[in-house]
Order: sequence, then structure tokens, then C-alpha cells
Amino acid sequence: MINVHPQNEEVLYAVDPIVRVNRQDIAELIRKAAGNARNRIRVCTHRNIEDRLHEMLIVHTRDTYVRPHKHLGRSESFHVIEGEVDVVIFDEAGAVADVLRLGSYSSGKTFYYRIADPLYHTLLIRSDVIVFHESINGPFCREDMVFAPWEPEATDVAAQKEFLERVERDVAAFSSGKPESCQELSRR
Repeated sequence: MINVHPQNEEVLYAVDPIVRVNRQDIAELIRKAAGNARNRIRVCTHRNIEDRLHEMLIVHTRDTYVRPHKHLGRSESFHVIEGEVDVVIFDEAGAVADVLRLGSYSSGKTFYYRIADPLYHTLLIRSDVIVFHESINGPFCREDMVFAPWEPEATDVAAQKEFLERVERDVAAFSSGKPESCQELSRR
């Protein structure tokens, strides 16, 4: 396994001056993600929250809930290593504005995106697991990550389920070329 210092069960910091990751490391991260409460884990390859560039290898299982959020004054890039995911972009009112259907390079799908503007987004994980490399400007400042005011609190599991069901309907309507129905559903 990558030589890491755990911050908690979900966040690990690589400690070597040259960080190397192989297939066995990813398999171990997948195992650990499936074994923790929120079904996720990340290895931060930057040294600390003060670094100017934050790079992470992140694993989410299908059951991971990613709260819709945006980053103020930050750019985010996302490169899929394994699995498939829909990145849902919302407008300020919570209507679906775009859907990025991503997969690994070998899938033939888009495998990389970069968001330079503060856009609300979330993930709908389409495979049993998604493994991705994410980069974002540092230093880390919690106030620069804004959760959407129209999404449920992280602790309300029933509301999350209802919210995700609505997002799935909105994504289906958006994908079928009926964005006006997305806006109607988003207001419910």
C-alpha cells in the first residue's frame, strides 16, 4: 500500500517525496472505501492543506452520497481511472443545467473534465465503484466550498434518497431533451 498517514478513516495523506500508485493500491483503497461508514476514501498526494495544488486519488462506492456543492475561486479537474459516473451540474435554483457522462479512457466516454467557474455539482455513480484523480487549487479553505441551499443535510438519509430520486428524474428529462420538465421537477 502507498505509504500514508491517516487523518481519519476517509482521508489519508501520502508521505513519500515521490508518490507511486499501482493496481494493488487501488484495490486496497476500494476495499477500505467499502468498509467505512460513508463508502469513500481518498489519498491526498499533496503534503498538507496549505499546498497550492491539491491532488487526490478518490474512491466512492455506488452508495456514496456527494452533496451538491461549488467551489468559490477554485478550479477543479476530475479524471476517471475506473468506473462510470454522471457529474450533474445545477443552476443556482437547483435545476439540472448539464450532465457529464464519464467513464474510464477504455470506455470510450469522456474521461476528464475541468470546471473553472463556481457551479453546483454532484455525482451519480453508475458502477459499483468509481476511482478518480481530482485536482483543485489550494490552500484548502472550508468556506470556499459552498453546499447548495436546496439539497438535504448530510445527516438526513431519507431526504437524501428522495433528493437523489428527483435528480435521477431530472437527469432523465434533461437527457431526453426536455429541460423544462427538469425545472418543474426541481421546484418540487
